[in-house]
Amino acid sequence: MTTGIDRAMILAAGRGERLRPLTDTTPKPLIKVAGKSLIEYHLENLAKAGIKDIVINTAWLAEKIHAQLGDGSNYGVSIRYSDEGTALETAGGIIHALPLLGDSPFLVVNGDIWTDFDFSGLPELKPEHEAHLVLVDNPEHNTRGDFSLENGLLKNSGENSYTFSGIGIYRPEFFAGRQQGVCALGPLLREKAEKNLISAQLYHGQWTDVGTITRLQELEQQLTR
Repeated sequence: MTTGIDRAMILAAGRGERLRPLTDTTPKPLIKVAGKSLIEYHLENLAKAGIKDIVINTAWLAEKIHAQLGDGSNYGVSIRYSDEGTALETAGGIIHALPLLGDSPFLVVNGDIWTDFDFSGLPELKPEHEAHLVLVDNPEHNTRGDFSLENGLLKNSGENSYTFSGIGIYRPEFFAGRQQGVCALGPLLREKAEKNLISAQLYHGQWTDVGTITRLQELEQQLTR
């Protein structure tokens, strides 16, 4: 591995409103595609990349995630849980889990995406950067994109826009000074990008944000045809 990353956090606390009624009884990361739950794909890919110390945050139907994944030994990883009770949003969930994530840079992956991204291909985080994001070409549901990429740096505006994949590396210092509680990640990313503190890369492989029933069905067809 080139990243020096040995710890990852999978975000799995969300309610998944747009996937109801499926998510009324099944937490979004446990929804199955081609016979396997979304989060299991992540666990297998992380293990394959040598990242085996995993933290998973939970809130909605947390007990089902605990019961399904256990301590991670079935997937060749070690899982610890950061239980929130009520979901704290992305940055809030990471901040809540910081005591479990250590002092070194760590990987964060959204639990509701599917991708064939090779985590072992992530670059080492440079000393002057507090985070590194993976961007993808804009899908139909986000044609305006989220960020631009300029000379390897994340930018809030620019000639071309791309979508944040939900895959990123963060130093604990990225969240320094932030209070515990509900906190969105987007504003923090924009604040740090303005200061040139975030590097980024563009990934052209397979990636799906499984946010709706339609996208779930499309991914199922893609993986089973």
